[in-house]
Amino acid sequence: MPRTSRTIRWTTGVILATAGCGGMMPQAGTTPGGQASMMAGWHPAAREAYDATVASYGSPQEMTPTMAVWHHTTGPWKRTMISSQAVQHNFPGPHPDVMEQVIDYRVPPEMFDELAMYDGSVVVERTKGELSARCDKEGANLLALNLAHEIVTRRRTVEEARRKFGEEIMALKAGRPTEYTQRLLFAPMPGAMDPDRPMD
Repeated sequence: MPRTSRTIRWTTGVILATAGCGGMMPQAGTTPGGQASMMAGWHPAAREAYDATVASYGSPQEMTPTMAVWHHTTGPWKRTMISSQAVQHNFPGPHPDVMEQVIDYRVPPEMFDELAMYDGSVVVERTKGELSARCDKEGANLLALNLAHEIVTRRRTVEEARRKFGEEIMALKAGRPTEYTQRLLFAPMPGAMDPDRPMD
């Protein structure tokens, strides 16, 4: 069950994540010992992200040997997914990507290129009306999406957003987090799906 309050555990790294969309089995009935066995091969960053997410939101609604998933937790997240395996990501510094967090959000198609140049771990799903960030820390995901929104609304250029991202991560590591890494600074957009149109 999701908790009504949340605690974010900060550590020194920054990180973002990939997660596939295969068939998942409910966690119901998984014993603590069985869960530990299921996570035996998980990357250390994935285990750390899993522990922090459980501390914030409780046990995942879905769990497989390769992924854990939380749906509609307290706060902005439509979905949180932690992948057992990490993907190397070198912006703003080298780190492994293990966690993806999703919101409802419509990105105008003409802004897709800008978001791709900003951060390869920010993912747009036009048809589903979703925007996600992939990290190992919730604070870094919030930062990535806050700056993506500023690019989409033309408040910052790609270069300005990348520079701001680096500055915010340095502040986070130094124990001086700002609102960019504490909360979403804009409202998600329920009903942002774009099914496109049939060809004539």
